Amino acid sequence: MNRQIKEKIARYIFFAFALSSVLAVALISIFIFAGGAPAIKEIGLFDFLFGTIWRPTAGTPYYGILPMIVGSILITCGAVLLGVPMGVFASVFLAYFCPDKLHRYLDPAINLLAGIPSVIYGFFGIVVIVPFVRNTFGGNGNSILTASILLGIMILPTIISVSQAAIRAVPSSYYEGALALGATKEQAVFKTVLPAAKSGVLAAVILGIGRSIGETMAVQMVAGNQPRITFELTKGIRTMTTNIVLEMAEATDLHRAALIATGAVLFVFILIINARFFMLKRRLNNEH
Repeated sequence: MNRQIKEKIARYIFFAFALSSVLAVALISIFIFAGGAPAIKEIGLFDFLFGTIWRPTAGTPYYGILPMIVGSILITCGAVLLGVPMGVFASVFLAYFCPDKLHRYLDPAINLLAGIPSVIYGFFGIVVIVPFVRNTFGGNGNSILTASILLGIMILPTIISVSQAAIRAVPSSYYEGALALGATKEQAVFKTVLPAAKSGVLAAVILGIGRSIGETMAVQMVAGNQPRITFELTKGIRTMTTNIVLEMAEATDLHRAALIATGAVLFVFILIINARFFMLKRRLNNEH
């Protein structure tokens, strides 16, 4: 078999794998939207998205998911506010300030965090974070703040790994040139290298947001799971993902379709976040 035939076969194989990935996304999208559209049509789009009462098993059922939308946004924002600064600074430390002997152990340890199952994070939240929040801030500990802290920890490996790769990808001439012009090491890193890596850092943030908004098990174990709208950090709340998990096993008919429609709304959230990321990335590349 000559080289051209091998290359052609390899090209077809790679194309088939790429096409299968696209088809998988397409099939999932069709299932989600086809399964959720009848519920949205019957309930009404406005009542479904902006209704404040979720009570599907009552005599007169209500299917308003606004409390879950607000809960998802609040917990995700809290996780990003806690996790992004820690992750970015940790990646800078690992890339430029960490001694080689320490880096040898820290880097694998951070990668190991990404492989820990969500339920283990949930147990850690119940045993450590819930009592800490209860004793420090009040409430019963199962709250927005607890879930935000836990998710902030969970997104750290993603943010650190991607940000560190982006920072290391910046040509060393940027850093060396800044030092040659009289900048200190900190100034060279934070005013030259980090701005040059902002596209990759932004990608890390978007991946962290996607991880936090889609997390289910750990959030279910520490968030309190009350379908209500509240902005008090020590109160419990429910997210869209936990709402689906908690009720899907016993849901039938319109209730089940409404849960699938909730998944469609979550899917749209992810699409909007990714679209916004690509727009920002294109703008940053044009500026660069």
